[in-house]
Amino acid sequence: MASVRLFFTLISFVFLISTSVSESKVLDPPHVAESFNVSLIQKLGNTCAYTVIISTSCSSTRYTRDQISVAFGDGYGNQIYAPRLDDPSTKTFEQCSSDTFQINGPCTYQICYVYLYRSGPDGWIPNSVKIYSHGSKAVTFPYNTYVPESVWYGFNYCNSASDSNVLAIGLRRSVIILLGFVVAGTTLLL
Repeated sequence: MASVRLFFTLISFVFLISTSVSESKVLDPPHVAESFNVSLIQKLGNTCAYTVIISTSCSSTRYTRDQISVAFGDGYGNQIYAPRLDDPSTKTFEQCSSDTFQINGPCTYQICYVYLYRSGPDGWIPNSVKIYSHGSKAVTFPYNTYVPESVWYGFNYCNSASDSNVLAIGLRRSVIILLGFVVAGTTLLL
């Protein structure tokens, strides 16, 4: 009886650990990309379509004359660059609005980084960038902060995402092995 109680206690513990490891996501704030270079962006290979939705913060200026560009990609070097998304004549990047862009570029795996580039006098403030890609889940990058002028500014979760997945997979495998020993021991006792 005690071994059955131990077994169920271990199963509950495994469930709690695996759930907390797989669901915990610590988001770092956006940062300046020190070594990001758009000249390294690939221009060869298959072309895929991406939908990028950029929401402008309600804290931003009413409209902007800033020039806005975006670059994003995966952890395997596949990168997409879209220069000059801004267009004041169409009211792009107005305060409290969302703008949708269809961008073509090299096919990627899961998008894990995005950088915005802003040049101009207005100090545009994005709220978020959401990217839909072929065969991958949509990913949202929460900015809601001022983008410094003339630098690539954003998020890179490529390494941190793979590190946390490796940790979660390793932990699950260890727990499964431990459960195997517990079940084998319980069976021998009965």
